[in-house]
Amino acid sequence: MARIELSKIAHSYHPNPAEPADYALKRIHTVWKDGGAYALLGPSGCGKTTLLNIISGLVTPSRGQVLYDDRDVTPLPPEKRNIAQVFQFPVLYDTMSVYNNLAFPLRNRKMSDARIKERVLEVADSLDLTPFLNKKAAGLAADAKQKISLGRGLVRSDVAAILFDEPLTVIDPQMKWELRRKLKEIHEQLKLTFIYVTHDQTEALTFADQVAVMFEGEIVQLGSPQDLFENPEHRFVGYFIGSPGMNFLKCTIEGASAHIDGAGCIELAPEIAEKGRKADGKLEIGIRPMYLKIHTRWTKGMLKAGVKGVEDLGSYRIVTLDVAGRTLKAMLSESEAVPEGTVGVSFPRQWIRLFEDGWLIK
Repeated sequence: MARIELSKIAHSYHPNPAEPADYALKRIHTVWKDGGAYALLGPSGCGKTTLLNIISGLVTPSRGQVLYDDRDVTPLPPEKRNIAQVFQFPVLYDTMSVYNNLAFPLRNRKMSDARIKERVLEVADSLDLTPFLNKKAAGLAADAKQKISLGRGLVRSDVAAILFDEPLTVIDPQMKWELRRKLKEIHEQLKLTFIYVTHDQTEALTFADQVAVMFEGEIVQLGSPQDLFENPEHRFVGYFIGSPGMNFLKCTIEGASAHIDGAGCIELAPEIAEKGRKADGKLEIGIRPMYLKIHTRWTKGMLKAGVKGVEDLGSYRIVTLDVAGRTLKAMLSESEAVPEGTVGVSFPRQWIRLFEDGWLIK
């Protein structure tokens, strides 16, 4: 196991990068604690896999250092870093049996046959591979092959870290849920450092204790799933986490209220209003759809809105609202009546977040 520090990392695939747009990773400085379960979450092209490959040694960063337990491993290849990596698509020896695929990394390290057998059987049992141990990998289904690939990463208990690059892409939805649960159980047993790359927020939030959200080559927030949901530090985190994501409205601050052009004003907590009055940048208020309150009549202190549409998702409904040409999403429980026409929308103060130039005002 290892504490992994990324110190002032930046990377470009251009031979002579001249401006920020030339960098796939712009500024990364963070620490992955020994034994933690982390996820790198973000859309395609945000730099997740590049960062993972820098941690593993498949890519050498243009700038900065990678430290394992304060030891600089930046120039070292993967085989010198004592890590295991599981890729998006299975990497196996098709002509070997499942048992021999799982045993291969241990045989390379000259472990005794007894210890290899013990470890392979443990991992096979945890991934439900025991019935397939004597079968060749070539004849198995895609999900079974990926479980073997996961097993090859998990079979070594002495690694500094195990890195997962979207390992459940080829797995069907029900199997994904089961494997995420098993990976979490295995992490709790082994206490190895896990770093898991995904674009799927459900995977990230259910697997990891800490999630790093990436946007345009930067980590814009590292926090617990609850932190990301309740206190997104960047508007992208608010938008990307949750379904639907956080609502945002441009505003100006006057006194203790946020004024929404053409729609009304919203009362803010005094300390937030004070910080907003001192801000120099562009201001937006943000609130999660589940916290908006819809009223059949508009009164002072609410925004006036028109109901544009309703999506019934079984246990709840998503209501689309028009607020002076801006779109808001609100969530209603199955038991709540859906209003029609012109309504009032109130914003509970404790759930309002204020952003300046895209960043949370704390």
